[in-house]
Amino acid sequence: MESYFKRDKKKKTGGFRIWIKSCAIVAWAATSWIALVFFAANWWQALLLGASLGLAVAGIGFNVQHDGGHGAYSRTKLFNRFSALMLDLVGGSSYIWNFKHNIMHHQYTNVDGVDDDLVAWPFLRLAPGQKRLWFHRFQWLYIWPLYVFFPPKWQWFDDFRTLIKGKIGEQRFPRPKGWNLTWLFVGKLLFFTWALIVPFIMHPFWNVLGIYAFVALVLGITLGTVFLLAHCVEEADIRPVPAEGRLPQSWAEHQLATTADFSPRNPFLTWYLGGLNYQVEHHLFPRISHVHYRRLAPVVRQVCAEEGVAHITNPNLFKALGSHIRFLRRMGRQDAA
Repeated sequence: MESYFKRDKKKKTGGFRIWIKSCAIVAWAATSWIALVFFAANWWQALLLGASLGLAVAGIGFNVQHDGGHGAYSRTKLFNRFSALMLDLVGGSSYIWNFKHNIMHHQYTNVDGVDDDLVAWPFLRLAPGQKRLWFHRFQWLYIWPLYVFFPPKWQWFDDFRTLIKGKIGEQRFPRPKGWNLTWLFVGKLLFFTWALIVPFIMHPFWNVLGIYAFVALVLGITLGTVFLLAHCVEEADIRPVPAEGRLPQSWAEHQLATTADFSPRNPFLTWYLGGLNYQVEHHLFPRISHVHYRRLAPVVRQVCAEEGVAHITNPNLFKALGSHIRFLRRMGRQDAA
C-alpha cells in the first residue's frame, strides 16, 4: 500500500483534484438552491430543481464533509475542519458525527448496540438481535418512502436529543463546549435559514413544506442507500456486542467481514459517491482520501486473496440492491436471535 504512494509520489490526502471537485459540487448545490427559490415558476421546475438540490447536498456529504471529517481532505488541519463543517451547513453536526461515525461506526462496524448506523428500530429491523414487529415483514417495501423522514430526523431531532442526553444510544460522549457548541447552534440556524426561512418569505407555506419533503426524500434515499449497500447486505456480518467486550477478530478482519464494496467499475458512481462504493478500502484506510480508492482496491483484493480472507464485492448496483432487499426481507421474517 505504501509503495503506491511512494512510487507515484502521491499524498494520501485529496490534493488539487478534491479542491476542484469540491468547488464543482458546492456550486451545483448553490445554483440548484438559487434557481429553486428565486426562479422556479411551476411544479415541474420545482421538482426538478429539488431533486438536483437533494443530490447535490448528498454529494457535499460524500465528497467534501466525509473526507474532511476523517482528516483525509488535506494535510492542513484547518482545511479538514472547514470541509467537515459543511455538514453543519446542511443540517447535521460535525461534532456529533465525529463520535457517531469515526468512533462508534468505524471502530465497531455492524456491532448491534454500538454502531449507531444500525439504529432505526422500531421502524426498521436491521440486526438479528433487534425485536421483530409484525410490520417488519414489509420493511423491504416501505423503506423507500420512509427515507423522507430520515434527514428531518437528524436535522431537527437527533442532534438535539444527543446533546441533551449526553449519550449516543447507550454510550456516553462528551457534550460540546465553547466553539464546538457555538458552531452547532450557528450551523443549525444557517441551515434553517436557507432551507426554510428564506423559502417561506418567497413562497406559500405548504409549497415550501412540500418541496422540503421532496428534497428530504431524494437526500434520504441517496444517503441511506449508500450506507445500507455497504453494510446491510446478505454477505456482510452483523454481530452482537461481544460478552467480553472485545471483538473476536482483529480490527481489520472485522472490517472485511462487515463491509462490502459495490459497483467498483462504475466511474460515475465512484466520482459522485466520493469513492464510497469502495467501502472496504475506506474502512481499512479511513484517513486516505477517496480519490485513491480506485487504485488501492486491486491491492487490497490481492492481499485478501493471498491471506485467504473474503473481500466482499457486489459487482454492480442492481446486485447490491438485490442483496440489500433480500437482507431486509430476512430481517423482517426471522425472530430475534
